[in-house]
Amino acid sequence: MPRKFSLAYLTIPGTNPMDQIRIAKEAGYDFVSLRTIPMYLKGEPEFIMEQDPELFKATKQALKDYDMKLMDIELARVREDLDNNFDAAFEKGAELGATDVLSSIWAKDHAFNVDGCGKICEKAAKFNLTVNLEFVTFSGGVTNLKEAVAILNEVKAPNLKIMVDTVHAHRSRVTPAELAAVSVEKYGFIHLCDCPGPIPALGDPEMIRVAREARLYCGEGGADIAGMLKALPSNPCSIELPNAEMVNAHGKEWHAKRCLETAKAYFAAHGID
Repeated sequence: MPRKFSLAYLTIPGTNPMDQIRIAKEAGYDFVSLRTIPMYLKGEPEFIMEQDPELFKATKQALKDYDMKLMDIELARVREDLDNNFDAAFEKGAELGATDVLSSIWAKDHAFNVDGCGKICEKAAKFNLTVNLEFVTFSGGVTNLKEAVAILNEVKAPNLKIMVDTVHAHRSRVTPAELAAVSVEKYGFIHLCDCPGPIPALGDPEMIRVAREARLYCGEGGADIAGMLKALPSNPCSIELPNAEMVNAHGKEWHAKRCLETAKAYFAAHGID
């Protein structure tokens, strides 16, 4: 089976769901990944389906009109200042056809994190959603593969998987051998992009800036993407590749298409299924 690709929200951030769906279809993606659970970042619009019936209706119609499938919704975070009340968001996501939820952990207390992740999994299971736990280098919570595996093993939820983002995998210095040592059934979908080879120190503004607005097309950076992908199962790749410079220069449509073209070319060049 050919590898499936989804267009992640952060690749063209701030885009409303209907336009993101259109852009994904026109660029040739198989799925779309929508941010329906806001991160409350300054200047970022919020697309909260359960609070906006017209938005939900328009998003559902766009998925139908463009014959596009919704793979995942984001971002269900575990953090001390969030109440983790995601039931309504999960329900609306499932009604739109989502099969997965993206999650990450930003708290330092391990027991709190296990409990919070477990509750998210319980709520997601009610709507047949798989929770994909991403380790985020600068989150201060679960920041690497080892920590993600520990959460997975303690939560013991059948609908919990590990989501590998190639940027955060590179920055946490995880090796292909370490990825391959984890049972394939523990992995969910993959966040795909490249990034500069040098790894900024924690606290360096470049750590967050690159992750949120200056990622690179596959093969144009220093991450061992081929090594990672060959160690992981052939699960769908959600291309999460924000690059403000390219979007400003060429537009969202061009950038989204370029992301997919370079990914497929990279796969072909490196013998990746």
